Parts: sequence; C-alpha cells; structure tokens
Amino acid sequence: MKKKITAIDVFSYGFISALTLVSLLPMLMIVVASFTDNNTILREGYSFFPKQWSAHAYLYIFASGGDVVRSYGVTVLITAVGSGAGLFVTALAGYVLNCKKFKYRNKFSFFFYFTTLFSGGLVPFYIMVATVLGLKDSLLAVILPGLTSPFLIIIMRSFITTTIPDSLMESMRMDGATDFTIFGRLVLPLMKPALATVGLFLALNYWNGWYLPMLFLNRPRDFPIQYYLHTMMSVQRMAATSGAAVQGMQFPGESIKMAMAVAATAPILFAYPFVQRYFVEGLTVGAVKE
Repeated sequence: MKKKITAIDVFSYGFISALTLVSLLPMLMIVVASFTDNNTILREGYSFFPKQWSAHAYLYIFASGGDVVRSYGVTVLITAVGSGAGLFVTALAGYVLNCKKFKYRNKFSFFFYFTTLFSGGLVPFYIMVATVLGLKDSLLAVILPGLTSPFLIIIMRSFITTTIPDSLMESMRMDGATDFTIFGRLVLPLMKPALATVGLFLALNYWNGWYLPMLFLNRPRDFPIQYYLHTMMSVQRMAATSGAAVQGMQFPGESIKMAMAVAATAPILFAYPFVQRYFVEGLTVGAVKE
C-alpha cells in the first residue's frame, strides 16, 4: 500500500530541501569565485554568474606543480598513517575501558575525562614534543599528538558496550581466547560503524591540520597541503603589499583564496560519501537502547 502523503511530510521535505540548498550555496559560491577573474570580484563583488571567468588562481597555485604534488603526498601520508594508528589506539583503549575484569578502568576513564577539563598549555606541550621527545622537524610531531582524544575513546567504548554482549566475550574467554584474540576476531569486525566514524574524525583532523606543522616543521619539503597553502598565501599577501611579482605572474588575490579552499577540501569531500552510512550509524549508536 502506498503511504498517504500528509501536510507534515510536505513541510518536512520542503524544509530539509531548503536547508540543504542554503548549506550548499556557500560551497557553490566558493567554487564559482575560484574560477572568477580577480578584477571582476574587486569591481563587482562575488556573484554566481560572473561576467568574466578565469582559471588564473589555479594556474598560480599549480605553477610550481612539484611542490603542490609533494605537499599532497605528505598530507596523504600523514592522514593515512595517523588515522590508521589512531584507529588502533582508540579502539584498543575503548575495548580495555569496557572490560569489567580491568579493575582500574574507572580510574583511567576519569584520567581521560580530566584531560578535557585542564591542559598543560602550549609551552609545556612544545617542550615535550620538540625537546623531550626530540621530534622537531619530524612528521611524527604532527602525527603522534592527534592519535586519539577522550571524545573518540568514549565513542568506541559506548559502541562496544551497546553493541557487543559481554556474554559473547566471556564465552570466548571460556574457550581459551586471549584478549587480543577477542579484540581482533570479535570486536574489530563488529565495530565497522564506530571505526568509520572515528576514522573520519581523525582523517579530517590530520587533513585540515596546519597548526602543528607550523610549530614543528621548518623544511618546506615536509609541509602538508594546508600549511603549504597557508605559507603561499602569506607570501602572496607580502608580495601584493610591496607591489612585487613572482615569475612575472599577477597575483589573483581574492580568487586565489577560494581556489585554495577548493584545492584543500575537495579530496576529503569526495571521500565522505563512502563512509557516510557508517558515520551516521556510529554517531547514533546507544541513542536508543532496547
């Protein structure tokens, strides 16, 4: 039988459609502005239908194509290694905090929660990473601090608690399985939604990260794409202020900001639809418990 369409259905779908359109318009504006001639933007402002199109901003960004490609490679490496290691650490921490036989789990849970309330500060953090650990000018200085967070550990623990019965894990222990066997053969295969959710958070954090590279990386060949574009933008502003030109190219100004935003966010936007289903399920787990 066909479901009868009510007025509330029409209103709901219409409201969601309008909200989606409002959310997409700024993104569309960024893409259009990145292909708009800079003088047109300065003269007439931003528009969805510019009078003059131009790819000058992208030509400027990719003029030194080797540097951009290398920065993308560094970002992919940081994101892949950091997300993979972070998923393992976060999932293992969530599993341990869920184990009832671990008598110190409540104390460790409070320790993780306490770090969300108080921080040691930037100076101790910098001294710890750069001096004590000796990770200055190393990609590990960008990867290690973002491996996990209390919020992500809580997501993992909540998913295990509400999804995987304790009786199932206890039955495997009675059959002689160790904790690593239970974790690898039972817990991990059943945690795909939570792994996708946490993995997306970690990947977004690593992909968009520029602050840690600014603190710890000095060699341009180690710059990820976000910090490379940030540095390029700083050089562009300095050159525009002094009226100088680089390699005879005119700086696109406003349009280059939009082109940089597109270049930095496009890859992660294309990856999001593949994990969206797991992402929604992972966030809502435990919201309704039978």
